[in-house]
Amino acid sequence: MLKVRLPLGACARSWKSVRMASCGMARRNPLENKVALVTASTDGIGFAIARRLAQDGAHVVVSSRKQQNVDRAVAALQGEGLSVSGTVCHVGKAEDREQLVATAVKLHGGVDILVSNAAVNPFFGSLMDVTEEVWDKILDINVKATALLTKAVVPEMAKRGGGSIVIVSSIAAYRPFPSLGPYNVSKTALLGLTKSLAVELAEWNVRVNCLAPGLIKTSFSRMLWEDQARQESIKAAMQIKRIGKPEECAGVVSFLCSEDASYITGETVVVAGGTLSHL
Repeated sequence: MLKVRLPLGACARSWKSVRMASCGMARRNPLENKVALVTASTDGIGFAIARRLAQDGAHVVVSSRKQQNVDRAVAALQGEGLSVSGTVCHVGKAEDREQLVATAVKLHGGVDILVSNAAVNPFFGSLMDVTEEVWDKILDINVKATALLTKAVVPEMAKRGGGSIVIVSSIAAYRPFPSLGPYNVSKTALLGLTKSLAVELAEWNVRVNCLAPGLIKTSFSRMLWEDQARQESIKAAMQIKRIGKPEECAGVVSFLCSEDASYITGETVVVAGGTLSHL
């Protein structure tokens, strides 16, 4: 058998090349000059996604329901030298959705990326106690608003030859969180919405994928991780026995929006520490 021995220096250089490629160091700015809209992006997972997209070269428009939150997020990210602007957007309001898209077009000439991250959860308890008003609010914001925002943004993507949409669902779509019934249902619905949109939008070269985070340490998920017993119960279902960080979701979204994912659509990527994820 012929054995080939590489000099030690050559081995080190080869390994360094592999390592750089795996962590994105070999190709900087994979989203250079792309224009990205990220809803609910002034805190938590949304903020981490906005930061990562901007770090990877995109011009990012952040949004939130409150002007002071938008101002704070924009100042923080611009302070890091990133190309970020912002506008108020309540995704449940048609005029706000239109304004979000119009802001990107006015500032940057179009839209290439949409990350639909906005969600609400105003209820904690038994499904049998959920009122019609609660159902309407959760489904309006978590599901319907995503579909309508997609409808508003696709014509702008089509003008630029295509685009990428990432819908943020949750591990709750697969493994329901206790006492969060309507929220769980809404997140499962987003898996179906992703599949349907991917089929319909392919003709415009618009890819649609989904992110399903597990228990991530954010203010939104506080009710799940502040209670130690509940946190331990959730972690017991994980292979990686810890709570995730928002940044661990952001890199996946950037990948899905990049040309590295150009042959991926209609898929859901679960970032949940190895929690089982099957419908």
